[in-house]
Amino acid sequence: MRIDGAAYRTIWPEGDGVVAIIDQTRLPHDFAVVRLTGLEEAAHAIRAMLVRGAPLIGAAAAYGVALALRADASDRGLERACATLLATRPTAVNLRWALERMRGLLAPLPEAQRVGAAEAEAAAIADEDVEINRAIGLHGAALIRAAAERKAPGEPVNVLTHCNAGWLATVDWGTALAPVYAAFEQGIPLHVWVDETRPRNQGASLTAWELKHHGVPHTVIADNVGGHLMQHGKVDLCIVGTDRTTATGDVCNKIGTYLKALAAHDNGVPFYVGLPSPTIDWTIADGVREIPIEERDGREVSELTGRTADGRIETVRVTPDGSPVANYAFDVTPARLVTGLITERGVCPATRDGLLGLFPERG
Repeated sequence: MRIDGAAYRTIWPEGDGVVAIIDQTRLPHDFAVVRLTGLEEAAHAIRAMLVRGAPLIGAAAAYGVALALRADASDRGLERACATLLATRPTAVNLRWALERMRGLLAPLPEAQRVGAAEAEAAAIADEDVEINRAIGLHGAALIRAAAERKAPGEPVNVLTHCNAGWLATVDWGTALAPVYAAFEQGIPLHVWVDETRPRNQGASLTAWELKHHGVPHTVIADNVGGHLMQHGKVDLCIVGTDRTTATGDVCNKIGTYLKALAAHDNGVPFYVGLPSPTIDWTIADGVREIPIEERDGREVSELTGRTADGRIETVRVTPDGSPVANYAFDVTPARLVTGLITERGVCPATRDGLLGLFPERG
């Protein structure tokens, strides 16, 4: 995607053991590139959410393994790298998927071959993510086009999204926003309602930032506005992302997604989920009971960071001193509330049979 006319991915190798990332904790007020040179830096980037979004976490973990092996390419070094990176974030299944793929490739190789193979495989994972997301965009754009055909000529399709599932959450294109970008490039009139997405404000800070830079019409709204908009016919469809999807179509996404799905169901608004196949966890069937929900530092709820009128970046407390804070980062939307899953192979019902219809090799 483009920032001020320049093409960027969210992560890229610079050679000689350096991997560059966009520091998402400093957006939207400051665009900064951070360079990773070792395992601990890569793990910190994932844990502290310099990089976030399930697909990007997976790619960053793959590059983290490659960086780690430059310092220690032994079996012990490989296992330490995978264990350290796996412990950074518990919910996004792409992290485990990428590490298992790296370990499976590298473990049989002689130590002398591991660094080069790891760097090539990390690059392959990143390239594959771009193409997967591009395909999600094309399949999802067809849904937006169909919605446009039901509206008056020139009237925009109103899409509501929650959190950030754009190109900042992936290597490029995005998952939930890939259909928006594809439809926009096809000239389909559209407008995006952007949930602010407390507590980390990924919608207001990241989704709005990338839509603005790409020129897509959008409006930032408070998290609880979506239901009101749906009641008044101002949302044509919802598209969100997912950090883990069960084999039966339950989806785990940023906290608050479940409430949007309930509102959509009550108002007859189609609710779609954009997901790359590595986000599907084929080992579990009940998302509510089986997906681990990350609980993060309460300061993400009790404090807010923003830019003051004179340009300073400041953090302020918004809760009373001493008030306990709970910070559940994700919730699970049951498959019964999901209209369809948008994957790189097409759109399917949020059911086991629907997923197996697109991925028969998993049967």
